[in-house]
Amino acid sequence: MRVKPIPALLVSVLFSGMAHAVPAFVNGLAISGATVDQSSGTDFERRVGFFSDIYYDVNRKEWWGLSDRGPGGGTLSYETRVQRFTLDVDAATGAIANFQVAQTIKFTKDGSAMNGLAPNPTNALGNAFDPEGFVVNPRNGNFLVSDEYGPSLYEFNRSGQFIRAFENPGNVIPRSATGVANYAGDTGNVAGKRTNRGYEGLAVSPDGKYAYTMLQSAMLDEGGGDGTVNRIVKFDLASGKAVAQYAYQMKRANQGQGISSLVAINDHEFLVLERNNRGIGVGATFATADKEVYKIDIAGATDVSAIDLDAVGAVYAKVSKSPQFLDLDKDTIDLDGDGDKESAGKSPEKWEGLAIGPQLTDGSFLLLAGTDNDYSVTQNAGGTQLDVWFDFNAADPYASAIQCPLGETTGCAGWSDSLHLLPGVLHAYKASTSDLAGYAAPVAEPEIGSLMLAGLGLLGVMTRRRKPA
Repeated sequence: MRVKPIPALLVSVLFSGMAHAVPAFVNGLAISGATVDQSSGTDFERRVGFFSDIYYDVNRKEWWGLSDRGPGGGTLSYETRVQRFTLDVDAATGAIANFQVAQTIKFTKDGSAMNGLAPNPTNALGNAFDPEGFVVNPRNGNFLVSDEYGPSLYEFNRSGQFIRAFENPGNVIPRSATGVANYAGDTGNVAGKRTNRGYEGLAVSPDGKYAYTMLQSAMLDEGGGDGTVNRIVKFDLASGKAVAQYAYQMKRANQGQGISSLVAINDHEFLVLERNNRGIGVGATFATADKEVYKIDIAGATDVSAIDLDAVGAVYAKVSKSPQFLDLDKDTIDLDGDGDKESAGKSPEKWEGLAIGPQLTDGSFLLLAGTDNDYSVTQNAGGTQLDVWFDFNAADPYASAIQCPLGETTGCAGWSDSLHLLPGVLHAYKASTSDLAGYAAPVAEPEIGSLMLAGLGLLGVMTRRRKPA
């Protein structure tokens, strides 16, 4: 992160509509869907999938943006990765500018890429990986990443090399009546997580002792597509085992409602990003966008590890849930950079990243939200993958979108300069200390603290040596 002032004129424009309740929307960025990362290969192979999750490492002052399993929805080979990015942040207002990919780290296991291809055979995960949640363990600097295929929770070192898989509770594993797992689809499964709705959210406690994963929606045996109660799983980072589960009440089950992000405020309170599948997206229905953030508290909630959440007569206390804390689709920005207001009222479909960022000069915090653009790729009935190009001036951008061969526009019927790949979008919000009451920053990483002390010691030695005799 680079903190620097934003011109006063721009600040006045950014805050011109600040009459609504806090956390206050500050500004937003639309990042070209053609943006490439720091890896090698063709521009299409390097295309950034943007923000399946966002994390701000307060110890190292680094931003991280997680890409998911890649374009093609598990049908194209894709070496999964995470991007370290930089962002200019106005220390007074929280306004953001100048997004840049600074480093690309690919996930590997035993020398091979963790790949976005769906599990094959379907009863074994192998190196199949659909990363959706990302945090940095403040105790050692390692990456913790949650996965939808398993669902799974993995730990990687800072080079992206696999260290361990956490021991999953058996009830979340997708399985048949005889216990045979199918990680690639719901066919034959009667229990466990639904396909593509595994661990979507991931948070780490500020003390670095626990990780919390959150299913995207209710499990097959707890309501399936109509279920409104899903699960948070608590993992002990020392033992690598799940130690508790908590029940979360969704707003609704229809419209593809699901959880997209989980962020720790302290050791018992969290922010939850809950959204439907409406808005501007690859194949989305452009209507009734509903993207909301809530505060929840697990203190007092029942450990439901051994409880069937929709069983008749089941008695348990769910996590407490606030009224709407933040409305992500309320404020919209210019999506194609042409300077007009065609995007007013048009929200991206997949708001999936959420992070508490640096503290600002007045004591408030930057709250950063981001979207997953699905690489602006879809597939036709025959399974061929195609780029999706949007006209954001259209009343329904997806209905007027065109499809072209991957990475190509030459000879694509209907293509023009007015069309754009779906961008990645960032929104900056200013959250006051009362908005985030009880916030606890992650503990200082021991290695970083040791390095700082060593540096101060060396500085003292150098200073003493420079003193005159």
